[in-house]
Formats: sequence, C-alpha cells, structure tokens
Amino acid sequence: MAFSLPFIPGREKVVRMHSMNLPALSKSPGSGGYFKSSPEDFRVREITAQGRVLGEDAQYSPEQLGLERDAQGRFTTFVLQKRDWDTVQLLMRLAKLSGRGRKSVGYAGSKDKRSVSVQLASVFGAAPEQLLSARIRDMKVLGAWRSANGVELGSNLGNSFTAVIRQCAHAENAAGVVEELSGRMPNYYDAQRFGLRMNNHEIGMCIMRGEFDGALSKFLTDTHNERNAASIEARKRLAQEQDYNAALGYFPKGLRNERTVIEYMSRYGNPANALRKLPRGVLLMFVHSVQSMAFNISLAARISAGDFASASGCSANAYGFPDISTATTGSGGFALGCIPGYETEESQMSDYDRQALLELGVNAADFRIKQMPEISAKGSLRPLLAPVRGLSCSVDGENSAVTAQFSIPSGSYATILLGEITKQRGSEDTPG
Repeated sequence: MAFSLPFIPGREKVVRMHSMNLPALSKSPGSGGYFKSSPEDFRVREITAQGRVLGEDAQYSPEQLGLERDAQGRFTTFVLQKRDWDTVQLLMRLAKLSGRGRKSVGYAGSKDKRSVSVQLASVFGAAPEQLLSARIRDMKVLGAWRSANGVELGSNLGNSFTAVIRQCAHAENAAGVVEELSGRMPNYYDAQRFGLRMNNHEIGMCIMRGEFDGALSKFLTDTHNERNAASIEARKRLAQEQDYNAALGYFPKGLRNERTVIEYMSRYGNPANALRKLPRGVLLMFVHSVQSMAFNISLAARISAGDFASASGCSANAYGFPDISTATTGSGGFALGCIPGYETEESQMSDYDRQALLELGVNAADFRIKQMPEISAKGSLRPLLAPVRGLSCSVDGENSAVTAQFSIPSGSYATILLGEITKQRGSEDTPG
C-alpha cells in the first residue's frame, strides 16, 4: 500500500508549502497575534441574497428579510444562531429532532465552528414549531416559517465579520495594512479547503490519475498535522501492517469515513470501489481542492509579480460584490482567474495558470475523471482580488488586541484577510 507520485519529485513538499506560505498582497508590516481565541472573538453574520445582514439575538419574519412565506410550503426556512457548532452537524441534529434525514437540510454556506454566527437555513418536511421549540446548547432559532423552497448552497451574497486579534506584538501596524489594502484582499482559498491534514488535493491528484491505491493510502495513513494520538497510532499501524481486517478492530470509531473504506477493503480489496463508498461530497472535495491549489499557486505568482491582467472580468452586483454570472472576455470590472477544469479553454488560461498545473503535474483535461465521472470538474472562474466592504480596525493597546470589522463576498475567506493584517498565515487560535 505504498504511496507514490510519479510526476515531480518533491511535489508533496512543494504543494504543502504553497498551501501554507502564501505571499501577502500588502507590504506593510503586520500586527502579529492570533484570532479565534474564543468563539466570541469571531462573529459571523450572513448577508442574504436580498442584501440583509443578519444580526445576533434578533427575531425575524420572512417579511423583514424580503422573503416569501408560503403556508402550504413543504420547507421550513429559519434563522439559526450558533456558538461553537459545526454548521452541518448542528443542522443534522435539528433535522433528526424533526424526524428528517441528512438530505433534508439546506444552507447557503458553512460558517466557522469556532465562532458565534447567524445564518439562514432550511429543513424539508419539518414544521416551524419543531425548530422553534428545539432546545440545544449554544443554539437559537431566531424565527421560522414555511416556504416553497429551501435555502441553497451559495445563495447568500457574503458575510459580515467582527474579529478580535489577540497577543498582537505590534497592534499599531493594523491601520497601515488596512490603508494599503484599500478595500481589497487576495482571494486565496484558505487552508481549511485542503483538510486538517492538508492532503485533500494530494488525494484528489491520485484519483485524477487513476492511482486509487495511492489515494487510499493518503486517505487512510497520512498523519501530517493529525492531532489525535489514537488516530496517529492507527494510521501508522495500518501503513506498516496493511491488514484491513485487523484495522477494523483498532481504528477510532470517530473516523467513520475511514472505517467505511477499511471495511470494504477487508472484504473485497478493491481500492477504487472502496473510495466510491465515501459520500460523493467527500470525493468532490478531493477534486475541488486540486482546483483550489492550482488557483492559489497561480494567484501567489501573480501577487509576487504584481500582475493582475486577465482575459476575463465580471461586473458587481447590487451589493458591490463580484457577480460571476456577468463574466465576459476582456478586461473590466473584477479581474477573474481560472479554476481549472475539463471545460477550461486554452484562451482563458494565463501563463500563471499553466505553470500552476505544470507544478501539480496535471492538466485541464485530467479533471474529466473517466473512472469516476460523477466527480469530474468542469472548471469555473474566480475573482483574483475580492472586495472588502467597511474594513476598519480599532486598537486596544492596553490588551495588545485589534478588533477588525468587514464584509466580504461569499466564497472568500475572512482568515485570509486577517492573515494580511497579522502577516502570519495559520494564526488561528492561541498557540499551544
């Protein structure tokens, strides 16, 4: 069950370097410090498709939000406030309380677990009263009503944030960064896109090349950045013994996806089919992370060169955020970069995009995955720089802290902007 990458020696090290050490857009020195020290230090308020910014501890009706109420609707739409909860896990809990399953829930975007956040969500087949009466720790439903349609992924315009950066060695530098950024930020994908072990894209590249044994090995046995001692021990033991029957006895119960794959391998020994036992969303995540890595590598090179010329651009929506649906050939508006896929045309790609794919050892056509067509990726476009509305920083010199307030589009990452201010990638949470 050995893992190999046949294209570029040392690619694994290079790829992980790119995912963690991305060049900043601003040249001003940073504040230093750490954010997400507590959920209260990272507050997220969803900006709905109608441009409403949801607030904490308010009570909402559909009329207030510019939404329609449908007394005969089969969905219940609601405003969810949570603290230190994973979005999907909490929605699954609410669905179960309502007698519904995983496929019944809908949400526009997953909010950070370590936060206090407010967002729209929906559950098909649930009654508003069931959600309003739910009693779960650190959770509030701020209004619920029947609707004809559920909340769809990506339907929000963006998110508004209030983030506290603590233990700042140079809190006074934050203002200089804000001034230099002048309402924009690099639109990198954040490290979370690549998974806790920073290897989603490596698994994805193996799948794209048909190296299912390599994908399986990376998924099951890679211990990079693994934090749980039992998980580390289990992954290392499986890598050494390669005994799937035995692994069922010692792999932690919490590694449910891994155990599903191991169980299949213990019975049939087919790596490709074993991976197919994973939810489609998980497999898609692996391929999408390859696209994300290619975009990051390309954007990093552009920032280093100071070159944002693009063959495509898009205009702004009513809120002032990029509207990809208006993308056209030629400059103007927000400059767009490639998220490569099998439908990406050569004319859309820049030299930076081509070099990124070369570095990864893949090409656009590889995103059409013949062995698993259901996770093939067509490709798309993404703004190179994202607009930042209302960016401001207040300094608490006595406590060496900076409080940042800002709003950014859906699909952009607050952690990337905060990394610009601190000049420390991976500055989430207090050290230790």
